[in-house]
Amino acid sequence: MSDWLRGPRGGLALAFGGDAVRYGELADAVAAAVLPSGDGLVACPVGTDPIRLITLVLACIERGRPVLVGGDAADAERISADLPPGTELALLTSGSSDPEGTPRAVARTNASWLASAAPLAEVAGLRASDRIAVTGPLHVSMHLYAALHALWTGAAVGDELRGASTLHATPTRLARLLEADALPAAAIVAGAAMSDALRERAAARGIRVTEYYGAAELSFVAVGRGGALAPFPGVEVELRPAVAGRELWARSPYLALGVVGGGMLRRDDDGFATVGDLAEPNGSDMFRIIGRGDAAITTAGATVLAEDVEGRLLALPGVVAAVVLGETDELLGERIVAVVELDGTTDAAAVVAAARDRLPAAELPRRWFVSAIPTTVSGKPARGLLQVALAAGTLGPSLPSHAPHPTPSERSGA
Repeated sequence: MSDWLRGPRGGLALAFGGDAVRYGELADAVAAAVLPSGDGLVACPVGTDPIRLITLVLACIERGRPVLVGGDAADAERISADLPPGTELALLTSGSSDPEGTPRAVARTNASWLASAAPLAEVAGLRASDRIAVTGPLHVSMHLYAALHALWTGAAVGDELRGASTLHATPTRLARLLEADALPAAAIVAGAAMSDALRERAAARGIRVTEYYGAAELSFVAVGRGGALAPFPGVEVELRPAVAGRELWARSPYLALGVVGGGMLRRDDDGFATVGDLAEPNGSDMFRIIGRGDAAITTAGATVLAEDVEGRLLALPGVVAAVVLGETDELLGERIVAVVELDGTTDAAAVVAAARDRLPAAELPRRWFVSAIPTTVSGKPARGLLQVALAAGTLGPSLPSHAPHPTPSERSGA
């Protein structure tokens, strides 16, 4: 069977949409799958049935055909000539900060994913007896890897929380799932930094959370619990000075070959790569992810990281999700704007008042909007869509912070 299929033939492999597939049935389907003629890129578009998608991806890997996950035949034709040599998996993605959602393809080898399978199983404590729940569509790299990894461990994977022992989710998705009656005992969370408030909510539900930091271009970079991250096994990490802070660079066998269509991936001559995320040291060999450098807001002479402020807002009672944006301001250069999703029982004015009490003046939003936070297909807040809505004036009525402009000493942090 495939390197990814390590369960017994009679064991449950997939359970999506009420359909159950055993390992033997999946292996037979992979062997019998009919691929398009030729040796070109095989398209596996958005909307493909999860069982069909996994079957097609495994069939392509087994037969040495590159496969495009999340793109149609036109996308495959558009990017084929630009894929790096050796590409086996191409994953179409668009960043959460891209208002146009312009797709780019992350190209990688199958080996770059297989190499991280054993380390993840060890750090997350996953076993063949587990039943894994994925909480997003499989054409998204994070969720596709989660499904393939479950098969590598010999476990069952599906889309039902009930009966699952572990789930994979973004912080935004986990925050919403915590309202459910039945939840797995463990969660693997990635896609953005978790807030302390969300960790406390998960702990109150008895959920053991494993957090990891990575990116579609970098794969796994760091892992930990409680917000303090250490390099993922097999990864070398360097924090290098940048304009907005310390930029995280990583070198590992898990890196993608490249990206077609733009994106943030940069490499150096020593094999290190970055997507522009910022981090700060947090003890010996530990660090904390504080946000993306391109999400920095310059206000009243201070540089404020949007994701840092978002973390503070998520710690406020009643805030389910939060996105912080920059808006042009003649006096401040940019002013900080907050879009918050509330739990339905909390008064927006109370949240603003709590923010005035707890946030530094330089980080306090000047305008507030209360709205459901849209997400990308991967489950991350769709920052770019909100930025467009802010510029177009379609976010609805705003609430002022009623806070004065920062004084010169506040601007300097004195």
